[in-house]
Amino acid sequence: MYLALKEIRHEKLRYSLITGMIVLITYLIFILSGLATGLAGENTQAIDSWNAKSVVLNRDANVNLSQSTITTDQIDNANLTKNQAVIGQSPVVVKSHDREKESAQFVGLKNNEYIAKDLSVANGRKARTSHEVVVDQQFKQDGYKLGDKVKFNSATTRYTIVGFTKNAKLNVAPVVYGSLSTWKDLRNMPGAKLAGSAIVSKTANFKSHNKELKTYSDSYFVSKLPGYAAQNTTFGFMIGFLMIISLVIIAVFLYILTIQALPTYAVLRAQGIPAATLVRTIISQSLILMALGIVIGTGLTLITANMIPFGVPISFNVPMLAMISVGLLLMGIIGAAIPARKIAVVDPVQVIGG
Repeated sequence: MYLALKEIRHEKLRYSLITGMIVLITYLIFILSGLATGLAGENTQAIDSWNAKSVVLNRDANVNLSQSTITTDQIDNANLTKNQAVIGQSPVVVKSHDREKESAQFVGLKNNEYIAKDLSVANGRKARTSHEVVVDQQFKQDGYKLGDKVKFNSATTRYTIVGFTKNAKLNVAPVVYGSLSTWKDLRNMPGAKLAGSAIVSKTANFKSHNKELKTYSDSYFVSKLPGYAAQNTTFGFMIGFLMIISLVIIAVFLYILTIQALPTYAVLRAQGIPAATLVRTIISQSLILMALGIVIGTGLTLITANMIPFGVPISFNVPMLAMISVGLLLMGIIGAAIPARKIAVVDPVQVIGG
């Protein structure tokens, strides 16, 4: 460690450049992971707030909530308890005469079931009638206020915003919570025997007892959300490639520095300093540079997170960032092992004599 610190202080510019590259890579990885987590959250915030462990959909809906319909007869045979709730979901365009149009997901609820009962309202109150709605705070950020009258799609019926709720997004769109009767009107099937789009259960082993319905785990249901898996896979590959790039950068920079300092290491070897000590010096240098770069990168990430506007979906998963940091440190060790091997096999006589 002493030799590592001494050489870093002696070659400040060179090691500062390496540290700068590590800072940029760390910063980019952390920001990308934050965006990936934020976007994933905007797909599933509403589902997470329902505490769902399983979801029952129409078997022919291809695990698509928007395509699923469940009849009243199927609900009657499902023997629902206080741990289940029926929801109706439909994409809508929210319109108000003095506000911008907002693409949203309408979710119809029953006031006597657990999702409506557990709904947390940040401002205002819960909906009490079929002409009242509770909306995600995205609407508040876009200028909507309590008491505003809104319409959905091309319908003429007006609904009053009576409350705002936090973290209520589905498929990257803000959620509007209303009644199931309103959902049926939006689906243009007011007289049909439709009960909803799905049954959401807080228990994992809920069975619908109907061959036309199928129960899916919450994780499988979420994985089938449109674009969810592709988005996470894309970000995962980007982060993985950045970590490989960090490995290459560390290995190349340290290899060049090692080759340049090879006569010095040869002299140290000739003076009797064991190869293992010099190898530990290289690895220590790598760990110091990686740790310093990660700390500075983390600081820049925190500053950026506080400056990013509300509309940018970014969220940081601390355990995941900790794993990424450990992964970067391991990449530093692997990258240092390549030039360290050169020191371990160096022949002092040949280097000094040459």
